Amino acid sequence: MNAPQAIIEKFQLKDGREITLETGKLAKQADGSVVVKCGGTMLLATVVANKEANPGVDFLPLTVDYREKFYAGGKIPGNFFRREARPSDEEILTMRLVDRVLRPLFPEDFHAEVQVMISLISYDKEVMPETLAGLAASAAIAITDIPFNGPMSEVRVVRIDGTFSINPSLENLANADLDIMVGATKDSIVMVEGEMKEITEAEMIEAIQYAHEEIKIQVEAQERFAAKVASSLTKREYSHETHDEEIREKVWKETYDKVYAVAKTPSTKEERGENFKAVLNEFLAQYSEEELETVKPFAKVYFHDVEKEAMRQMILNEGIRLDGRDPKTIRPIWSEIDYLPGAHGSAIFTRGETQSLTAVTLGSVKDANMVDSVAINYDEKFFLHYNFPPFSTGEARPLRGTSRREVGHGNLAQRALANVIPKENPYTIRIVSDILESNGSSSMATVCAGTLALMDAGVQISKPVSGIAMGLITDPKSGKFTVLSDILGDEDHLGDMDFKVTGTADGITACQMDIKIQGLTMDIMETALNQAREGRLHILGEILKTIDKPRVDVKPHAPKMEVLEIPKEFIGAVIGPGGKIIQQMQKDFDTVIAIEEIGEIGRIEISGVSRENINATIAAINEITFVPVVGEVYNGKVVKVMDFGAFVAIAKGTEGLLHISEIEWARLDKVPYNEGDMVEVKFMGYDDRKKMKLSRKVLLQRPPRTERKEGEGDNRDNRGPRNDRRDDRRDGGDRREGGNHRPGNDRPQHSGRQNERPAGEDTFKPLNESENTEDQKPEGF
Repeated sequence: MNAPQAIIEKFQLKDGREITLETGKLAKQADGSVVVKCGGTMLLATVVANKEANPGVDFLPLTVDYREKFYAGGKIPGNFFRREARPSDEEILTMRLVDRVLRPLFPEDFHAEVQVMISLISYDKEVMPETLAGLAASAAIAITDIPFNGPMSEVRVVRIDGTFSINPSLENLANADLDIMVGATKDSIVMVEGEMKEITEAEMIEAIQYAHEEIKIQVEAQERFAAKVASSLTKREYSHETHDEEIREKVWKETYDKVYAVAKTPSTKEERGENFKAVLNEFLAQYSEEELETVKPFAKVYFHDVEKEAMRQMILNEGIRLDGRDPKTIRPIWSEIDYLPGAHGSAIFTRGETQSLTAVTLGSVKDANMVDSVAINYDEKFFLHYNFPPFSTGEARPLRGTSRREVGHGNLAQRALANVIPKENPYTIRIVSDILESNGSSSMATVCAGTLALMDAGVQISKPVSGIAMGLITDPKSGKFTVLSDILGDEDHLGDMDFKVTGTADGITACQMDIKIQGLTMDIMETALNQAREGRLHILGEILKTIDKPRVDVKPHAPKMEVLEIPKEFIGAVIGPGGKIIQQMQKDFDTVIAIEEIGEIGRIEISGVSRENINATIAAINEITFVPVVGEVYNGKVVKVMDFGAFVAIAKGTEGLLHISEIEWARLDKVPYNEGDMVEVKFMGYDDRKKMKLSRKVLLQRPPRTERKEGEGDNRDNRGPRNDRRDDRRDGGDRREGGNHRPGNDRPQHSGRQNERPAGEDTFKPLNESENTEDQKPEGF
């Protein structure tokens, strides 16, 4: 049997890289399946949509799943079962990126369940897979009969050394000062998310425009691709909603003015909800129980439309919002630090009815978060966790672990703060934000509370960061629009945009934008960004009233940390056999020691609550890694005394011989030291056997030479240094200028020491084999 004939479409990015779209070979029972290939990276995307909607469903039940197969990169999963398990945070973030662009492109009245599955089946480190996931999903839908207002695509745009580029490699990404994902159709921006290093609003708009031009190329390629597939030419018919125009007209006529009045009256979220519910109940009260079975489902849907339209018109026409604010006003703010005595840093940040309790924990490198996937593998030393319990919105819901939303919001807040964490920071830093109340913009409350908690913990952030969520209300008929600062939950739900922006006083550090409408112009985006800057700076000012700069030091109960660098060859000595030495130091000093090899350097992080214990640990490591410097003077301890000298330890494990001839300028008969004595010595270098040579006499003043009368004794003026003469004698050289020549092997041998020689003999005698100091050193020297 021959392989099926695949349908293929190829196109090129602006940098010349080729992308291939292919269908007809894999997963043919799905409604649509596409393989996207760029370099050695391949993604398989499939889509299946039910024909009918489930009863009672009035929304789009869309599921987007993205998984990285470890075989794609030639890896075996590192977990116990050695198979892919639950999705990682990185996979969840990619799912959200795709979902947020696809969801608004389905028709509003389409409620059939749709499942999009994307799998990384081959990985090339030059092509990051998440940059192709949106393209793959959109192409899979585009070749089906599923109703869809696409195609769309997503690209990653970065700026490196002032130049924009699309879909960089992981290696190049590290050098970027701007990194955003942009999702769009041919005509409109739909989603933006990313991080930056304090860029301006104008620079961000320029990056989005650059990305959109590349997206247009990919959308056009999908259109050509879909045109080759017969199933895409006719879209399926569906009817997932039923309507009763009589009830619709009655609801609008009898409730609109009342709803408008409620919306215009400043109130809390709970009060407003009760007042809206009272208007609906008043309308339903005119019907009997039997009539309500038919009327109530329709009335609730139409009443929601009334709420939405009343709020939108009130904002567009009168500039009044649900809580009485004008479009630019920020809700009242209060904050507090050092609220949790047991945490290393803590803060409460409250803006209106949104509140975050945030805590910072400082740890060592051993506490880092291990990120292990097909594409990336590293230890994350700064991370943020966001929790959104049901009580924060007054609800009682089942607790089913961390949601995708919690992962996404935490990641946004983490990226907002990451670039102000000092690069030389030795700590692993974990931030936890517990949302205690929520009525809009809880992720931005996390950013603000995170800044406060970091400063309270004594983390020396470069600048404080604040964040704000912007909203948008538009009227397509009139072209009017209003940008809202610091949106409420209802304004997010009923509005056309949720645009979160974070930054310092000098620029943007992160953003996340979701657009629910087609046709967002760059003018609207520019207005939103400029208004966001005003709001950010106002919020930043409120934060600085609580604490304007980080504490000078960490709190007393927080771990202190020091970093040492040692030559790589000493790493084994510090660790010891089986980790014996490092474990003993941790036990003795109650510290945590982590060693990392970086090139030719061993980087050691030492953490502990007591600075004295940290200093003691540093001293112990310095003793192990001590390397004496020739010419330096050291205060050493006598560890062993021999006839020919003393062994002196100038550091733990570093001992050298102080020969008896190097103790004093005068000749000594006996070594004048006992074990345990302290003696100041100078390191003279190493001998031929790489043993240390120490001297004490060179630190003493040399006594003057005694004048000799002519003819008395030997003429010693030109004899040179003593050590130089020894080799001459062993070679049978001249010993005296007076002409007394004697071969070295003819010298008389004496068993006694130099001071026991017969009178008249030369007082210098070289060491014979039995007296060689090297042979008499203890083992190990």
